[in-house]
Amino acid sequence: MAKKPHDTPMLDQLEGGPWPSFVTGLKRLAKDKDYMVDLMGQLETSYQTKKGYWKGGTIGVYGYGGGVIPRFTELKNDQGEAVFPDAAEFHTLRVMPPAGMHYTTSVLRKMCDIWEEHGSGLIAFHGQSGDIMFQGAKSDKVQDAFDAINELGFDLGGAGPAVRTSMSCVGAARCEQSCFDEARAHRQVINTFLDDIHRPALPYKFKFKFSGCSNDCMNSIQRSDMAVIGTWRDNMRTDEVLARKWFDKHGMDELVNNVVTRCPTKTITLKQIKTGDDGAKVGQHISRVKVSDSHALEIDNSNCVRCMHCINVMTGALAHGTDTGATILIGGKRTLKIGDLMGTVIVPFMPLKTDEDYEALVDLGQRTIDFFAENALEHERTGEMIERIGLINFLEGIGIEVDPNMVATPRTNPYVRMDGWDDEVERINAKKAAA
Repeated sequence: MAKKPHDTPMLDQLEGGPWPSFVTGLKRLAKDKDYMVDLMGQLETSYQTKKGYWKGGTIGVYGYGGGVIPRFTELKNDQGEAVFPDAAEFHTLRVMPPAGMHYTTSVLRKMCDIWEEHGSGLIAFHGQSGDIMFQGAKSDKVQDAFDAINELGFDLGGAGPAVRTSMSCVGAARCEQSCFDEARAHRQVINTFLDDIHRPALPYKFKFKFSGCSNDCMNSIQRSDMAVIGTWRDNMRTDEVLARKWFDKHGMDELVNNVVTRCPTKTITLKQIKTGDDGAKVGQHISRVKVSDSHALEIDNSNCVRCMHCINVMTGALAHGTDTGATILIGGKRTLKIGDLMGTVIVPFMPLKTDEDYEALVDLGQRTIDFFAENALEHERTGEMIERIGLINFLEGIGIEVDPNMVATPRTNPYVRMDGWDDEVERINAKKAAA
């Protein structure tokens, strides 16, 4: 039985809202753990004083330079003793999740048992970094906890100026929108850069994320230094049976208001079917599908930006093409120095089907990290480095030619320089012809 709980009036209030509260979980753990009783005491104090009382330090496991987040209490009495001694140390182990975040119930139970034995019992699936967060362990328990987790088949994730834990969506294992094998790409990249994860040696952090389609369930374009997002480059597929079934259920208003008018590039048009028109595909880049005897949808694939909205609304009736691969973006990040950045398109389309394709992906990642390590300033992300040195210099550094499809943001200035335009068109056409 744990010791008497501390009074926590402010934490108690958090249980009164309409949503489940983390406080309830802490109280459940506190019934059996003095550790959690004192943690709640320190947390209540922080709420009252509006101050945090954790400081860092140096805690690790043998052979690793990161992956453990140390926390030591600064909340002490006049004698220099911790006010809440049972929670004076509250270290967190960042553990890499499996690709696609696939678990068995057996593994999850074993994780819980390990952390009940060696830590606080508090686990987060998954933290902002993508890791499984084993939160709350004392210094003398960190190594034992890691050994047990490692024996289960899991490894520490990244922390500090290193390659960080990567994330991938469930993708090809379960999702019909998947355009490449996300788990394979994830695992191949991580296995290559494992040493860069465990032994921090970069100017700052570097993150990979893998999303199987433009829905970007991993939020990779905004949160990763190198984002791999599934796409396709042929025409969108259609299914008339499913299109008619969808139309019968939802009607014309839904079709117009939630499909046609929401297309960001006005790629989709609603056509009235003329007498003798069988609704077949017309034109090299046109996908066409009947939704009724009187109307059909036409999709100009040459103007499609693969936003996925129409496919999400009319799943099955509309589907991505068969010539699939990925778009590679570099430089996404959260706030810090120069504010939020979305990734810049570096490779508009990379096929990901053969062993050689996946090796090319790893090679691009290696060139990018090498350039970042040599040219970034301390505490500078990849996107910030590109902003400082210029995109052209970055592209030259990683050995990629400039392509008109390399886009960071839509144009805000209508002025376009036309000098050398014809030469560039010839160069691009020659490149396409040689591909």
